Amino acid sequence: MSRALRLTVFVDDTDVWHHRPMYTEIVHRAHAAGLAGASVFRGVEGFGATSVVHTTRLLSMADDLPVAVVIVDTEERVRAFLPDLDDLSIEGLAVLDEVEIVHHRGRQAAP
Repeated sequence: MSRALRLTVFVDDTDVWHHRPMYTEIVHRAHAAGLAGASVFRGVEGFGATSVVHTTRLLSMADDLPVAVVIVDTEERVRAFLPDLDDLSIEGLAVLDEVEIVHHRGRQAAP
C-alpha cells in the first residue's frame, strides 16, 4: 500500500475552454503533465454555489450537470500540476485529499 493525493475538480458539463469541454481540457493537461491517470465522472443530479438543482429527470434542467475529474498520483506530482489549472478560470470546486492506494496494476508495455 502507498500514499497518494487525489485531486477532484467539479465543473458543469457545459463549461468550456476555447470551444472544448472543460473536463476534456483538464484531462489533456493532466496527460501532458505525465500524471498517472485521470477519469471523468458525469453526475445525474447535483447543485453547487447557485443552489439550483440540475437533474437528468427534468428536461428543462438537463444541462449544467455536474462532472467530476479525478486525478490520483503522488503528492509531489499532483501539487506540481495545480498551476496548470490556474488559467482555466474554473468556476467549480477543486479539492485535494490524501488517499491510500490498496491495489494498482499498470498495463504492461507491448513487447
